[in-house]
Amino acid sequence: MLEALMQIDQVRLNFSDDNRLLLNLTIAFIMFGVALELKPADFMRLFSHPKPVLVGIASQFLAMPLLTFLLAISLKDYITPTVGLGMILVAACPGGNISNFISALARGNIALSVSLTAFSSLGGLLLTPFNFAFWGNLFMKVYATGTTASLIRPIKVDPVDVVTTIFLILGIPLILGVLCNAKAPQVAGKMLIPIKRFSILAFAAMIVLIFAKNYAFFLQYIKYIFLIVLLHNAFALAVGYYVAQSFRLHRQDCKTISIETGIQNSGLALALLFNPSIFPEDLAIGGMAFIAAWWGVWHIIAGLSIAGYWSGFSLRPVQLGTE
Repeated sequence: MLEALMQIDQVRLNFSDDNRLLLNLTIAFIMFGVALELKPADFMRLFSHPKPVLVGIASQFLAMPLLTFLLAISLKDYITPTVGLGMILVAACPGGNISNFISALARGNIALSVSLTAFSSLGGLLLTPFNFAFWGNLFMKVYATGTTASLIRPIKVDPVDVVTTIFLILGIPLILGVLCNAKAPQVAGKMLIPIKRFSILAFAAMIVLIFAKNYAFFLQYIKYIFLIVLLHNAFALAVGYYVAQSFRLHRQDCKTISIETGIQNSGLALALLFNPSIFPEDLAIGGMAFIAAWWGVWHIIAGLSIAGYWSGFSLRPVQLGTE
């Protein structure tokens, strides 16, 4: 397995400048659609009902990167540095754009889900580059002390470039969406459903495009990446649930925090990876790209599956506190 993953590291996924621009615009459009649901009250809920929100933030931005680092270290004799860094990069990203939808299907706490989306969308501007830089560098240092130290290749990422990229594709659409909702709520309400539907289709189309352009690579290596992402995503969902449960939160809050922790914005990870000013083209980052690309597919499958299980495969709505 390690030999196969070493070969993945040398793969540079086929993705043109036009495709890169399209990916960035797609992620920005998705974030605009997410922001159309956000109101100033969603941010204020951080203060009015702090405990579930603070536990969710801690799970997503503290526990998830830390425990992903520990998971990657425990697997270091079986994975390459860039595969481990790919796991950490995904863990450092804010919640995915479908987490609110998955929480609704799982009959979770929708208000909590929206509040966590509000914070992660804003907090991710700084916390994503910080977590990736901190845990990524620590992972590389620990990895270098083991028997696989010879695989180490230096990967240096400029945090300013990361913050700039995240602000352009997340921050600006977030601001525009919130302003649109605040100034023209009726217009925002009419746009919301079509934009969310198109966003899911657009993101799915981007993943299909990446797979289509690199079909031979994925066919050759997917069996290795599949197992790693399966383990990592199941681990993330469990982390969110049991962190919330340890604070004696209601079961609906536990489900919501599990989903917010396990549904990550892997599209942002891909946008960062395909940005040559952050990851120059001469760097061997194939493992990171494969992890992020397959995560974008798998977390939807896993999210829908666990939501179906938690809801009893029923679409009947549930009131908070009745489960």
